Amino acid sequence: MVVEDLVVSYGDLRAVDHASFNAAHGEVTVILGPNGAGKTSTIEVCEGFRTATSGNVSVSGLHPLRDHAALTRKMGVMLQGGGVYPSSRVGEVVGLYVDLYDKGASADELIDRVGLGHRRSHTWKQLSGGEQQRLSLALALAAVPEVAFLDEPTAGVDVSGRQDIRRIVTDLATTGCAVVLATHELDEAERLADRIVIFHQGRVVANGTLAELRAGNDGLRFTSSPELDDTELARHLNAQVTRGPEGRFVVAADPTPSLVARLSQWLADHSLPLNDLRTSETLEAIFQRIVDSTGDGQ
Repeated sequence: MVVEDLVVSYGDLRAVDHASFNAAHGEVTVILGPNGAGKTSTIEVCEGFRTATSGNVSVSGLHPLRDHAALTRKMGVMLQGGGVYPSSRVGEVVGLYVDLYDKGASADELIDRVGLGHRRSHTWKQLSGGEQQRLSLALALAAVPEVAFLDEPTAGVDVSGRQDIRRIVTDLATTGCAVVLATHELDEAERLADRIVIFHQGRVVANGTLAELRAGNDGLRFTSSPELDDTELARHLNAQVTRGPEGRFVVAADPTPSLVARLSQWLADHSLPLNDLRTSETLEAIFQRIVDSTGDGQ
């Protein structure tokens, strides 16, 4: 999937401002951004459900609007909520989608795959929020898609269900599907993403792998008591120590075993805790750093 110089405007409001990015087959591309950043408008254009103001979009070699009938045969769409008649039963609605796509998928296998085998005879409105998400995923999979658009796939899903959905998403990419996943769950995104695209105020402000987005921000990260004397610790480690909110600290040095050992011993000598030790920047920290750096007026 290729998005080039995309603009989406609603009257005087420019929701998407010259956005460009690719989503490759065989990869999970995660779309992140604050509410109102332009993610949904962009994805709706890619799905052929919204008209772009300008720019070019190609999904599996097809134009989302001009070739929409052909595109619907190749894409699966998972909505965040709704889209299913409340009285539809799980087995019936999955069977209907499988028949409509006629791509060789098995309704029973899809239902079991998303963990709803025990809920076949239940209606949509009888399902919990997490179970409704599982059903929505099954409907997207019925297309045996070349490209899959998944909106908040793990929202409201329990721990076991999240593991099932992660496995399904990873398997989709492994089979060559281009998976485009929009989420606010940064931990989920960090686990699944091959590539990350961050939107802010309608623009793409970051686009790359986790390693690329972390580049230049290496260091040892940990949480300890706010009473920690970061000046004394910096002197002991011979490295810059930056204090963040809620007792978070970053040591600007290569996170070697020797450095970890020296840090641990210093904290022990000062009766200070060592929590949440990390040798790389989390996606949450990356996201916040990038969004903050753009500024509200950008």
